[in-house]
Amino acid sequence: MADKMSLVVFSGTEDKLMAASIIASGAVANDMDVSIFVTFWGLTKILKTGKPAPELSFEGQKMKDQLFALMKQKNIPDWITMLNNAKEVGNIKVYGCAMFADMLNMKKEDMDPIVDDIIGVNEFVSMSKDSMTLFI
Repeated sequence: MADKMSLVVFSGTEDKLMAASIIASGAVANDMDVSIFVTFWGLTKILKTGKPAPELSFEGQKMKDQLFALMKQKNIPDWITMLNNAKEVGNIKVYGCAMFADMLNMKKEDMDPIVDDIIGVNEFVSMSKDSMTLFI
């Protein structure tokens, strides 16, 4: 079994960001190092400028209100809180995509402190070559 996991987070919807956080948390619980490469719409959700309204992917639209109510009722944290909690107990690195950040004139200091660095896809692919890689 690989001792490293790499996640490419493309989506900016709450359900897919939550899935990435849950998977990263599970990997850390299994003593895996985790690298997360956040690109495109995912990158727009980790800005410091306040939390955008949560959205769900097309598949979850019918259950949106019910899902968020259940999460609140069961004290399930939002995806970024869950990811921060996992970072506190394990080795998780979060990287923003340099190309997309440049395209939108985003700098590291514009992003939530959860972001460790902004790197290019070439660097991420190189660091991920010996890991289990998932695309979300």
